[in-house]
Amino acid sequence: AELLMFSLMWSEHCSYKHSRPLLRAFPTTGPGVLQGPGENAGVVDIGDGWAVAFKIESHNHPSAVEPFQGAATGVGGILRDIIAMGARPIALLNSLRFGNPSTLRTRNLFVRAVEGIGHYGNCMGVPTVGGEVAFDPCYDDSCLVNAMCVGLVRHDGMLRAAASGVGNALVLIGNRTGKDGIGGASILASAELDDDEDKRPSVQVGDPFTERKLMDCCLELAESGMLVALQDLGAAGLTSAASEMAARGGVGLDIDLDLVPLREAGMTAGEILVSESQERMLAVIEPDRFDELAAVCTRWELDATTIGTVTGTGNMVARHAGRLEVDIPARLLADDAPVYDVPLTPAPNPVPLDLSRIPEPKDLAGAWLDLLGRPNIASKHMVYEQYDHLVGASTIRRPGAADAAVVRVAGGNRGIAMTTDGAERHCLIDPRGGGQAVVLEAARNLACVGATPLAVTNCLNFANPEKGHTGWRLAETIGGMSDACRALETPVVSGNVSLYNESADRMIHPTPIVGMVGIVDDVHQTVGSAFVDSGDCVLLVGALSGRLDASEYVGDAVGSPRAPDIDAEVALIRALAAAARGGLVRSAHDVSSGGIAVALAESCISGEIGATISLPAGGRTDEVLFGEGPGQVLLSCLATNVGALLDGFSDRGVAAREVGKVGGRKIKVTVGDSRAEVALADAQLAWWNGLEIACTR
Repeated sequence: AELLMFSLMWSEHCSYKHSRPLLRAFPTTGPGVLQGPGENAGVVDIGDGWAVAFKIESHNHPSAVEPFQGAATGVGGILRDIIAMGARPIALLNSLRFGNPSTLRTRNLFVRAVEGIGHYGNCMGVPTVGGEVAFDPCYDDSCLVNAMCVGLVRHDGMLRAAASGVGNALVLIGNRTGKDGIGGASILASAELDDDEDKRPSVQVGDPFTERKLMDCCLELAESGMLVALQDLGAAGLTSAASEMAARGGVGLDIDLDLVPLREAGMTAGEILVSESQERMLAVIEPDRFDELAAVCTRWELDATTIGTVTGTGNMVARHAGRLEVDIPARLLADDAPVYDVPLTPAPNPVPLDLSRIPEPKDLAGAWLDLLGRPNIASKHMVYEQYDHLVGASTIRRPGAADAAVVRVAGGNRGIAMTTDGAERHCLIDPRGGGQAVVLEAARNLACVGATPLAVTNCLNFANPEKGHTGWRLAETIGGMSDACRALETPVVSGNVSLYNESADRMIHPTPIVGMVGIVDDVHQTVGSAFVDSGDCVLLVGALSGRLDASEYVGDAVGSPRAPDIDAEVALIRALAAAARGGLVRSAHDVSSGGIAVALAESCISGEIGATISLPAGGRTDEVLFGEGPGQVLLSCLATNVGALLDGFSDRGVAAREVGKVGGRKIKVTVGDSRAEVALADAQLAWWNGLEIACTR
């Protein structure tokens, strides 16, 4: 049993033994940080006695083996992390990566994972309000399923997962323990995928209806003040929950495994200790309050069983069938796994794209429509329409309507803005610049709705860190993300690392996913991405900086994408958020995949109205239209506000120019002497149906 416990607790998934030294580079403190890394989720003050708790985690390997349950239990796990902080979940987001959507395997993974996410979140009654999905052949064998949850908690209602009080009772709440999920942390999440071994039994099975009861029950217990500590049972099950609680509190735990309610007879001590059965929480309470706790759990139709006590030994002790099975220092399990220095072998310097090898399109309009229909750009309505994003009646900006989601804080007009973003092609070529870019894009998305960025969570999805240049890319990406977070004053308060995302045939691109939250003072002043009225003026904010290198137009991680100018980006983000809050902006949309032409078309399609813009010549026309670069936003405003907007951006040193007007039924762009136009109806058709067409080829 002890060896089994060590095999999981010292696995990559639980111990971060390859990434822990590198993660120290992140800024993790700030004036509003109430809880940084080291607990179940980060917590940041948002004023008036309220705080936001949030975290993102991966469930990649389980989803590659059994996509529905893998994705569903990923949602269940991240919900319990927020609940364990004493916070009520108010929103879910996700970030997904799959291979070529025209292959049968990828379609199955994609469709079933999305169904799993929707099923669990919808049954829980927590809205799924945002996210992203992208496709690339590098994810053919190793899909990525990252789930993020955001919750609200009063300052005085925050919980910690640190056991304390010698003699206090250790109580298991929720589902009975079975054999599902045994070894998930080591068999699946800490090794490369191997098609020769059936790992399906290592995937947990979720029950969202029980988790809903568990959530409401735990929040009631937290509000009653009877919980000394609370921890969810995730990877490594009771082993991780108990050892981490003991280590954090500097105490020991004495557990009687015969008292653990079992779903299956004949389970060994090791199986009980490492089972990853879902919908379970571990609580520490004062022993004389057990009857009170049990009464609440009974009302919610949940088991509550005292399985042990807090001791002063510092050891995790477990007994089974009259035998002493486990006696280990809790610190040794939870904190003292060996740490490895990853090889930091730099990749070759990137070579700029040779545009002479890329033929210019003879039909700019045709190339534009083709780009709008590609899976990475086309509408994701077939994904988010499976999610209930309005349950709770607090969602102000929903999927497809803005660059970030916005959810109202109950009892007023304040709101929380949230987004997830990635930049995998950039990170493969230039990991430091890509790390900067992914943080800055998330902040731009928040600024586009009028929010002030507050803090960051991240999920670092990489291949085997001991092979090739992966360790160096991991370190450089973290360095770049840290650069941007410090400049934005957005500390990293929680996160997750997922390594070994590769098979014998291919490894994924370095895929850091950033989840960022921001504050909105008045949700009625938030801004969407859709153009509003004919006659509104269109402005391009930020320097013309697009390149075809690593762009969606080229469709591959080639060339040398432009690195962000961090100071210029921070100035743009702050100026844009201020303009939106001041009521000067009618729409705002980040220029990203597909460049200016795609951003323009998306704002037209969402607003069901055309537009005409003119851009200065700057090299090849296709590069101006479809090139991608950091720090650009396309916005619209009333004609009477153009002067004030331009002055406001100029005062902050941000480049901005008026480029056109909203109106008509066509989308027209002039670049120097070249011209491209598409009918709004044609653009809508290509964009709306592109992903479904790709999945049926």
